[in-house]
Amino acid sequence: MNEGNEVPLSLTCLGAAGTVTGSRHLLTCGDTCILVDCGLFQGLKNLRELNWERLAVEPRDIDAVVLTHGHLDHCGYLPRLALEGFSGPIHATPATRDVASLILRDAAFLQERDADYANRKGFSKHHPALPLYTVADAERAIGMFATVPVHEEVALPGGATLLMRRAGHILGASSVQIDIGGRRIVFSGDLGRYDDPLMHDPEAVPAADYVVIESTYGDRRHDRSDPVEVLGAVIERTVERGGTVVVPAFAVGRAQALIHDLWLLRRAGRLRHIPIYLDSPMATSASELLHDHPDEHKLSESDYRAACEAVTYVRDVEESKALSANRYPKVIISASGMATGGRVLHHIVAFGPDHRNTLLFSGFQAAGTRGRKLLDGARETRIHGRWIEVKAEVAELPMLSAHADSDELMRWLYGFGRPPRRVFIVHGEPTASEALRERIERELGWPASVPRQDQAFRL
Repeated sequence: MNEGNEVPLSLTCLGAAGTVTGSRHLLTCGDTCILVDCGLFQGLKNLRELNWERLAVEPRDIDAVVLTHGHLDHCGYLPRLALEGFSGPIHATPATRDVASLILRDAAFLQERDADYANRKGFSKHHPALPLYTVADAERAIGMFATVPVHEEVALPGGATLLMRRAGHILGASSVQIDIGGRRIVFSGDLGRYDDPLMHDPEAVPAADYVVIESTYGDRRHDRSDPVEVLGAVIERTVERGGTVVVPAFAVGRAQALIHDLWLLRRAGRLRHIPIYLDSPMATSASELLHDHPDEHKLSESDYRAACEAVTYVRDVEESKALSANRYPKVIISASGMATGGRVLHHIVAFGPDHRNTLLFSGFQAAGTRGRKLLDGARETRIHGRWIEVKAEVAELPMLSAHADSDELMRWLYGFGRPPRRVFIVHGEPTASEALRERIERELGWPASVPRQDQAFRL
């Protein structure tokens, strides 16, 4: 903000450039390196393979990490970063620390389990198959967290300062303001919806020299249909034909929103005799975080308790297997949200081949993921080394997205009191990012760029 005191400063996008995954944005000011988000690449194989490549910066040279929120595509690379030499603090809000801890432990457990399964079944091309990191690696990374309350300015290395504001989206999600080298850079993180029934609105930011904004839905407006009504209709028509609804859902955020909407349907006298199961230990634990962080959401204690009591929680593996074998009509909510792993895969194997059932997707499906392929019309999917025919109805609830759409992204940008020098558009597929860039330049007249992977910008 003070041009007279500026020193060399650069921004390098080490991930989420041309894709919605792998968020990693590096600020370099002299000898100081601060990484904003440290996520896993997901989806297409060529993206997932990037998780195994060395970063363009040595991890030991990174002084600190700042997390916008705890989803895997924003925090999932942290254990690997620490394994390769990073030893600094990881700054996050208290709720983000708790969410990320759940997600990192689960991700490490699944990677260890999947590697073991691949080795026992012999379907991996790698001998032996190895996890990207272990549970022990995840625990070490979790021990490096340093919590930062929202709206409280704290010091970062190199004379920088950090301020976080609520971004909506999920528990603890924040937009990040970093003042460094005489300039102010604001990272939107993943912005949530305005007027969401669970989460607070994204908070406005008064001013910045540079803005880094996500563009997951940069080219789309969300369907304004009532999500509760659409959800109820999908379940009722599936049950009428004797089927089960399997909902791949992100364990943090989406699962809790679905539980809330299903409770509203029950309260309205619908779905009364249809059992609802949450088959995800991590989603169950994440639901408990609503109680631990009441300021991070809109639900009252009584409504939160009532919604949670409307669901049967499945923790044990044997219970999960029994659920797959149970052919009575029901609703199963299970992770992962893009059907890339987790218990939901076993339910897809069990229920996907029967036309009476429904696979219901309720969040963004990245390119190359099983969820995106099924929504695009694939009638076969490969799970645990074998092909599964999918005859079930495949449906989606795009209006349930926890991401701001194009209009909401622009609403957040309109909140700045004066134009920034430049906007950088990240965390979006190419068409979405380019559409948002054009809209920013057309409506606001602000210079905007869509970074490429590992592209550096002098600020």
